[in-house]
Amino acid sequence: MISWTDFARADIRVGTVVEARPFPEARQPDYQLVLDFGPELGLEKSSAQLTHQYTPASLRGRQVLAVVNFSPKQIGPFRSEVLALGALDAEGHTVLTALAAPVPNGSQLH
Repeated sequence: MISWTDFARADIRVGTVVEARPFPEARQPDYQLVLDFGPELGLEKSSAQLTHQYTPASLRGRQVLAVVNFSPKQIGPFRSEVLALGALDAEGHTVLTALAAPVPNGSQLH
């Protein structure tokens, strides 16, 4: 079990995908995402294994939840700065966490 304090250390924010492109250098099929987290955090990058459920065009404009306070991770030539959140479907492919209604970019999960 973790405490509420432990959970609260994860800074989970809403961002909108402004760019999505294939990441051919990744070991597994992947996209490079650029997410807009609003004026406080700005643009951040993420590498995400979403190729089974999404196309780059279907990702652009989508709001996603992401952990924004992990240490950046170098994935080949790409520096992933945030972790987009999702769950695995029955075949083990990531489905992004969705919001029920639009909210301002940078909104924090409570």
